[in-house]
Amino acid sequence: MRHQRVQKKFGRSMEHRKALMKSLVTNLILAESIKTTLPKAKQARKDAERIVTVARKGGLAARRLAASRLQQPKAVKKLFDKIVPQMEGRNGGYTRIVKLGTRKGDGADMCILQWVTAPEAAAPAAETPAAEAPKAEEAAK
Repeated sequence: MRHQRVQKKFGRSMEHRKALMKSLVTNLILAESIKTTLPKAKQARKDAERIVTVARKGGLAARRLAASRLQQPKAVKKLFDKIVPQMEGRNGGYTRIVKLGTRKGDGADMCILQWVTAPEAAAPAAETPAAEAPKAEEAAK
């Protein structure tokens, strides 16, 4: 029975799914923002927030646990040196998901997963008429 099991399977084997999540979390740490589908971002968010919570404890055991969950030593170093100090004073909610709309090819919901400390990414939007008014005044001069 699947009582209280919330992990999506993504149509992959267990090993492939674990590798996918490790890759997403590692790239989130290294790039500080990743563009992916909404279901993958929701699952990667859970894994990323757990690893930050472990890393906030500090110490050798936490560093070794993070190293076992991440694919690159650079990611472990950046997690402990840069990301954890930025999250000081926060009790969870380390990431944000910004929805971008649907992907053109298959209609999948796309989003950006990023750390809360990063400036919020805005979805591409058309210019507003208010923004065009100052340009028209400059052209008239």
